[in-house]
Amino acid sequence: MDTDDIRRLTPFDRVLGGVQRALDTVAGAAVAARPSPGEMQPLPELDATDRRHAAGLMRVNHTGEICAQALYDGQAALARDPATRMHLEAAAAEETDHLAWCAERLHELDDRPSVFNPLWYAGSFAIGALAALVGDRWSLGFVVETERQVEAHLGEHMDRLPPADARSRAILATMQADEARHADNALARGGAKLPFPIPTLMRGASAVMKAVAYRL
Repeated sequence: MDTDDIRRLTPFDRVLGGVQRALDTVAGAAVAARPSPGEMQPLPELDATDRRHAAGLMRVNHTGEICAQALYDGQAALARDPATRMHLEAAAAEETDHLAWCAERLHELDDRPSVFNPLWYAGSFAIGALAALVGDRWSLGFVVETERQVEAHLGEHMDRLPPADARSRAILATMQADEARHADNALARGGAKLPFPIPTLMRGASAVMKAVAYRL
């Protein structure tokens, strides 16, 4: 097909594409391009209490990846610079791996994702789109701050996992390394430091999500 015949995607087209990705994400259709790091570790023997705790933590991380997909989709849909959009879409692809890994581990733990994932996705997509409307520099700054907070949160969860659950810990360690790289890349592309009180508000919203997703 001649390139002249290919219709240029408008922001509305990209939003519609984001809706389709939302349906796939929330429905659990994510497929990892990389093998799960947990596959290198044996399935741990966990008692009922440790299994529920590990499942609660992995449900939080699964929901976090739902939010990450939504944020990146919202930002990419309305990004002004094509290079910035490509950067966001590449990072979102790695977040898809994370989402699939967490879903697989939840299944192994005989548990389920958060029942509120459609709500988490919708809210995060709106936040990502709003960040993109403000401008690519601020949108990238939002990525930096988000990934730094997620990096710290994953370190906390690795400490809180049952000692025997090396399988979940291996997944989170790889996710943490990816998130750190996403933050570094966004900063290198010109991400702006977010002003107070935005980082504090982000931490507060994250705390609410984690408290709810751990149980529901």
